[in-house]
Amino acid sequence: MLLNSEHTLNLRVYAADTDFMRVVYHARFLEFFDRARTEMLREHGLSLTTMARHDTYFAIHDVHIQYFSPARLEDSLEIKTCCVLKSAAVLQFNQVMHNQSGILLSEVKVQVVCVNEALKPKRIPAEWIGGVKRG
Repeated sequence: MLLNSEHTLNLRVYAADTDFMRVVYHARFLEFFDRARTEMLREHGLSLTTMARHDTYFAIHDVHIQYFSPARLEDSLEIKTCCVLKSAAVLQFNQVMHNQSGILLSEVKVQVVCVNEALKPKRIPAEWIGGVKRG
């Protein structure tokens, strides 16, 4: 069950994450945020294999990202994620990323739509969202 709580994921920036200027390539931020959302779902018992067994998936509907400061090689990153129920079939993940000095690097709002394997929208199972705040 997703709870209206905050999930935190800590990551380190490796050379493979950076561009020729030794800062994190902008698209890599989206990958880091995706990993944090996936870990939040997993923490609440919703691994990708569990969702597949229920013919229930989350498809990205909308992404709004802002970049404030670069992440650099060997930075330690902290990503905080919370989840809000927007409708019976839509969740919004609000996420922020800070470096080890507490500097805000990026914020993202990601809306996902619950779909079946045929990509048809469906209600999010009630037992999955018991504690999610409606927003």
